[in-house]
Amino acid sequence: MALPANADALKDQIAPTGKLRVAIAISPAGGAFWCTKTESGGYAGVPVDLGKAMAAELNVPVEYVVHQNSGQITDAAAKSTWDVTFLPKDPERETKMTFGPIYEVADATYIVRPGSTVKTFADLDQDGIKVAAVNNTTTMRGAIAHLKHAKVTGYQTYDEIFNLLKSGGIDAFALSRDQLNAMAKKIPGTRVLDETFKQTVTAVAVPLNHPLAAAFVTKFMTDATANGTLRKAYDNNGLKDTPVRTGAK
Repeated sequence: MALPANADALKDQIAPTGKLRVAIAISPAGGAFWCTKTESGGYAGVPVDLGKAMAAELNVPVEYVVHQNSGQITDAAAKSTWDVTFLPKDPERETKMTFGPIYEVADATYIVRPGSTVKTFADLDQDGIKVAAVNNTTTMRGAIAHLKHAKVTGYQTYDEIFNLLKSGGIDAFALSRDQLNAMAKKIPGTRVLDETFKQTVTAVAVPLNHPLAAAFVTKFMTDATANGTLRKAYDNNGLKDTPVRTGAK
């Protein structure tokens, strides 16, 4: 798409350092929100591809600003350390950044440790059950609201929780089903529960009070959905069988 007539004003707002700084979060499994480190020292993921395409449209270099989770990205929204991101949206985050179109709708559930007898949410929601979540995320807030008896504890990294689940240090982990299905393949004996406790919607976002940037990223994502850029980003990152889902159900 052509840049608007006020292209210089837009660049001052969306790329004030001369680069488009894209905030991403790292996990081993990747996906529509999470990104992975590559063997060459770079990054891969749907947000990586979308950020690269967005920077090309602005005719500026791209720079990836790496975080451990979406909560850290949210906390940095007012610090001018990133210009655009792609992350799960919820009412709390809408007070800290401006969201554009939703591009993914994911089901959140739980994976239980190897050897666990838990098969349902009712089995899981018992006193003394330890459930982990990634700290300060929409999924963690959803799990706390969902579970009345089990204790939900936040951890900073996916890797830390992965190791606790594998060793039996926790009973369960709350995350999106696609991430948990990938985790289950790496930890024999785990089980992903069939039920869903929350739908997480992922969208493009910019810091508050950046109206030109917000308008640009909204149009970019609308165009990316229509012209196949988003579909290509999914396909490039192991999500060929995942439909592009826009809007919450």
